[in-house]
Amino acid sequence: MTKTKHQPNKELVGQGIGNSIAAVFGGIPGAGATIRTVVNINSGGKTKLSGMIAGIMLLIILLALGPVASKIPAAVLAGILITVGIGVMDYKGLKAIPYLPKDMKIGPVKVSSEVLIMIVVLVLSTFWNLVYAVGIGLVIASLLFMKKIGDLTARRSDVKSLREEAWSDEINFPDNLKEEVFIKHIKGPLFFGSTSDFQALSKQIPATAKTVIIRLGRMQYMDQSGLYAMEDVLVDLRKQNINVLFVNLLQQPRYMMERIDIIPDLIPKEYIFKDFNSCLQWVKNNVEDKF
Repeated sequence: MTKTKHQPNKELVGQGIGNSIAAVFGGIPGAGATIRTVVNINSGGKTKLSGMIAGIMLLIILLALGPVASKIPAAVLAGILITVGIGVMDYKGLKAIPYLPKDMKIGPVKVSSEVLIMIVVLVLSTFWNLVYAVGIGLVIASLLFMKKIGDLTARRSDVKSLREEAWSDEINFPDNLKEEVFIKHIKGPLFFGSTSDFQALSKQIPATAKTVIIRLGRMQYMDQSGLYAMEDVLVDLRKQNINVLFVNLLQQPRYMMERIDIIPDLIPKEYIFKDFNSCLQWVKNNVEDKF
């Protein structure tokens, strides 16, 4: 409303000090009153001093002018609060509700996750508790955000063989070995949101392929779910007598794999290459052209 940015850390410290002092005198801890601040700003007070004066005036009214303030009809105070409350409402946000993307499906009805969160917080804050409403809304928003990021990452982390897609350094791969070698590109982190797609890898390898190259240069992170998904795939491939080669394995995923002995039990260190060219040289020397 004042077109300025406040310092939330200082505000939090100030409220903490105020609540601590209030507790000494039997006061009830609380937060800053938005309505009072809006009235202050609408009346022309836009500096820090105006907020301090408003607090001092409340203290004077509480200590000295209580009998006078008690004569003010409650209906008058209610009318002021309702008027200010309507002025605080975000009409711009309300007008945008019909146009927000409907990214969730509840039964046969599609709804917007953002609108759903807003309604939940609105209902809980009206009929229960503002602090709990904000906390619950924050948890729901965090879970939905995790779901969206997981879905987005899973869509980007696809499984494609060399003949479908080749990176720039794979263009010169020997044509006579394309039937014997399958290349898997992992794009993005391997975590709980993308493990199902990765686990389908062993089913997509052609029957002619006896060597699988997994390119890991774009997999910066692997969580516990991704780690065990990797282990399951490697165990399946070993049962099929398929050699697996790692290219450009980054530090964090390597650390995770070493902790449960994927390296070197399932992937010997000599099967881990720093770049694709060194891996390609190994393939030329060790993979036999059979098809």
